[in-house]
Amino acid sequence: MAARLAELGAVVIDSDRLAREVVAPGTDGLAEVVARFGPEVLGPDGALDRPALGKLVFGDDAARRDLEAIIHPRVRARAAELAAAAPDDAVIVNDVPLLVEAGLAGQYELVIVVFADEATRVTRLVRDRGMAEADARARIAAQATDEQRRAVADVSIVNEGTLEQLHAQVDDVWHTRLHP
Repeated sequence: MAARLAELGAVVIDSDRLAREVVAPGTDGLAEVVARFGPEVLGPDGALDRPALGKLVFGDDAARRDLEAIIHPRVRARAAELAAAAPDDAVIVNDVPLLVEAGLAGQYELVIVVFADEATRVTRLVRDRGMAEADARARIAAQATDEQRRAVADVSIVNEGTLEQLHAQVDDVWHTRLHP
């Protein structure tokens, strides 16, 4: 969805990309993650081993909250910098996968939530990210429920079909809500 909005002219601020940026080698974010979780979360190249870290946090709520306390403030600060640098007339789209979990929905003028059933999400995580099915299910279980997402959504998009069907829904939102 975010890629389509960028094609249509939006300035997209990708929180997942920023979450990687704030824990890149040499950053204070990575140093804090290592201090909390230990050197076993580093790969041989000194970069964060995301699968190793994921195994530590997605089954442990306290560990996940600790990680979020390290990463989320840094991501929010960097997102604010990028938004401030955008042209005044830009449609800014913040792509925030953990919007509900971080309690950020109230900070945005319009919240668009993309839904897919759990089986589809598991299949996509296994296929597209190479996760084991159990790891994909643990990650989904650690996320907000569909009911929690629906409660904050101003616009809901269902992504169960083709890419063309998704684009048609996004185009409709662009032309009716974001850039009429």
